[in-house]
Amino acid sequence: MAVEPLASPIQVEHLDGGSLLLVRLARPKANIVDAAMTKALCSVFVEARTTAALAAVVLSAQGPHFSFGASVQEHLPDQVLGMLRGFHGLFRAIGEAAVPVFAAVRGQCLGGGLELAAFCHRLFAAPDAKFGQPEIKLGVFAPVASLLLPERIGRPAAEDLCLTGRTIDAAEALRLGLCDAVVEDPEAAALGHARERLVSHSASSLRHAVRAVRGPFLERFLPQLAGLERIYLNDLMATHDAREGIEAFLAKRAPVWRNA
Repeated sequence: MAVEPLASPIQVEHLDGGSLLLVRLARPKANIVDAAMTKALCSVFVEARTTAALAAVVLSAQGPHFSFGASVQEHLPDQVLGMLRGFHGLFRAIGEAAVPVFAAVRGQCLGGGLELAAFCHRLFAAPDAKFGQPEIKLGVFAPVASLLLPERIGRPAAEDLCLTGRTIDAAEALRLGLCDAVVEDPEAAALGHARERLVSHSASSLRHAVRAVRGPFLERFLPQLAGLERIYLNDLMATHDAREGIEAFLAKRAPVWRNA
């Protein structure tokens, strides 16, 4: 019996004569950012580099939730190297595309999903949106968030989210500066913002402006991310508790920590 191929993990729409790109995560309800989704998203941003008329990308999601985060299954020892390098490569691809990117978030936006949304230039959230970095509850840490959130919301608030693993609502996210607006329809708001404020500009000049305003940050962020990636793979994943946290989550049981 033939096996039906999986549908694409993302949905891509070219709008306004190619000046806007709407990209939706398309594996509801969880929209897990696994290797397949990461690869598909990377392809979008690699192509965006040479799409001359493109003024902005809006990153949204199908279903009630933006994303529950990266694949926990892919954190197992035989997959974690490829998973982490592929996921971190997505941020390099977004940076190299040098195009404005807006996130439209509904429901849960957790872990790798929050890292992806927070890396966008502006984040529009629905009133029901929930944000969190729960990695510490699994015995691991979030490399991208560890570098990105202090830039976006300040170190004390970033440390709180990364060290406690707690979830915050849209109102608190707005107060902290994690999101830029709370609106009933974040996808429509993101598209409207791009149409009203960006598409009248030269797409070529926008690329130069993005490089100018983000360049110094990326020059710090990318080397530091490579360093945290090595710590994650060589030090963290050599501990009992990191492996135990992942295995306990997958087995739906409470972890038994050894503090080592």
